[in-house]
Amino acid sequence: MRIPRPIPPAGVLAVKARVAAIKSQFGGFESALSGAVSHEGETDRGRIERTVAMAAETHGVDANLLLAVAEMESGLRPEAVSPRGALGVMQLMPSTAAGVGVADALNVEENIDGGARYLREQMDRFGGDLSLALAAYNAGPAAVSRYGGVPPYAETRSFVSRVLSRVAAMEAAR
Repeated sequence: MRIPRPIPPAGVLAVKARVAAIKSQFGGFESALSGAVSHEGETDRGRIERTVAMAAETHGVDANLLLAVAEMESGLRPEAVSPRGALGVMQLMPSTAAGVGVADALNVEENIDGGARYLREQMDRFGGDLSLALAAYNAGPAAVSRYGGVPPYAETRSFVSRVLSRVAAMEAAR
């Protein structure tokens, strides 16, 4: 049984329309949104992992942590749009994207750099406590402050646990 997808907010529909317009403008050209191999032979995953490594180094965030956040947020899908309007690989809300200087949240490099910058801000805000920083990334810093810790939201608690478990698995695989 298929569950119908929720109707996205008007702003998300505008973004989707923009993406469709860009795709049609370039005809047969398949961008990073397609999951295809680029003309340089690099896969989308390879491009995302390279971009994650650069952004992690730039912002002083562990690359495995940043990659785990991207995996949990979007499944590494550059075109991901959540029902609440979060965009791209790092699932940035439009206001968050603007706050960290991201002009085009569906641009892979901008999105990942913005996500790394935002995660670094949360790590600094919460004294390096990864659980609180991840909770703030997912639910917002106001919710973490309001509850004095990880908010009692099932989605947020699951997100924090899954990201930390994924990081541990990546480090064990080294």
